[in-house]
Amino acid sequence: MNKAVGYIRVSTQQQADEGVSLEAQKAKIEAWCLANDYTLSNIYSDEGISGTKSSRKGLQAALDSIESGTALVVYSLSRLTRSTKDMLSLSDQLEKANADIVSLTEKIDTTTAAGKMVFRMMAVLNEFERDQISERTKLALNHKKSAGQSYSPTPYGYKSVCGYKAKNKVLEADTAEQSVIKDIVAKRKAGQTLREIASDLNEKNIKPKRGEQWYASSVSYLLKRVA
Repeated sequence: MNKAVGYIRVSTQQQADEGVSLEAQKAKIEAWCLANDYTLSNIYSDEGISGTKSSRKGLQAALDSIESGTALVVYSLSRLTRSTKDMLSLSDQLEKANADIVSLTEKIDTTTAAGKMVFRMMAVLNEFERDQISERTKLALNHKKSAGQSYSPTPYGYKSVCGYKAKNKVLEADTAEQSVIKDIVAKRKAGQTLREIASDLNEKNIKPKRGEQWYASSVSYLLKRVA
């Protein structure tokens, strides 16, 4: 039976809550392996890390475990990387290892010449789509700024209140959430792990700004923001 290694990733906790979660990606990969007679040796993951970052422990571990004849299975090419340069580099690395890549969303399988060609084309299209999204986002933010409107999600520790214009939202410190932040910082300085802090928050039924519970990644993001 053929061997496979899975790789899953979410960039932010919001994406984990509202988009394609790690569990959903994992389930898709497991189903594909079962349907195609592949033995799934392991699934590696990166949580709360952007696809534009080349240094990802989960991805590196997945690549290190690749052997000749192994297939690297991902939910979509965007989970691997959003850079055409990195995508092609990964392709060359897998080709040298006599391994293949399978992307479930794009239905790409590089065991065939056609699959390899489509893989390279999709890498270019993915980067083009990312550039378009970035361009549209910048235009939307500039428009909101000029109109005096709030242009980003309210961060934990603050609340949005109406400013001098009806549509102008300004940030005001939230006393309760600021107290939680101080507690998180103190626990981290005392040596608690991110997972321990997240577990403690969930046990106390302290809700994050988005989603139903805290994760190590959301605690890490908060600590980086307030540092």
